[in-house]
Amino acid sequence: MARPREFDEAVVLDAAIQCFWTKGFEATSMRDLIDVMGITGASLYNAFGDKRALYRRALTHYLESTFGERVARLESTAPPRQAIELFFGEIIDRSMTDAQHRGCLMVNSALEAASHDPESQAIVDDFLCRAEQFFRRCVEAGQQNGSISRSQTVEDLARFLLSLLLGIRVLARAKAPRAMMESVIRPAFALLDSDVPDGATAPPQPLILESQR
Repeated sequence: MARPREFDEAVVLDAAIQCFWTKGFEATSMRDLIDVMGITGASLYNAFGDKRALYRRALTHYLESTFGERVARLESTAPPRQAIELFFGEIIDRSMTDAQHRGCLMVNSALEAASHDPESQAIVDDFLCRAEQFFRRCVEAGQQNGSISRSQTVEDLARFLLSLLLGIRVLARAKAPRAMMESVIRPAFALLDSDVPDGATAPPQPLILESQR
């Protein structure tokens, strides 16, 4: 009979995420992981496998606990146009509170380990697909209720917003100031609003960028 695990899987995966996120996949050693996760080497291997297998588990956990949580919350609590605005506002806020300027673990992974590992690449691809689908749903719903411009197709706007998300995350890693990130986002909202009647996009608290507060 297998012994029950003596650690909280979510907690140790969070620790592994922080280590990979800070040092990158290649520079992170198993000793680093054992130290930050607070478990023995045997427990790590038994629960997660080797470093690459642990990395995949960490990526999946990161995807669900950050992006997945944010999308589910915003789609259930905000109108579609405002959900997009709040999404980017939270991304900027999160970027500015990261003193290490690490950017996005998924974007970093796309540029590092995922390029050499098909299974890690599949997780990154899933993130990109889910992000695009989130924007598609918001844009389609917004165009239907009149809060988002119909001047561009749903597909084009969704992919434009996806590229904007990736660009913001790269800027965060490059230590860009908040004002720069906000100036990148403002034209996107102008495009969403380009042929929308006055008042159609006005939620109770529509202005979420720091420079507009």
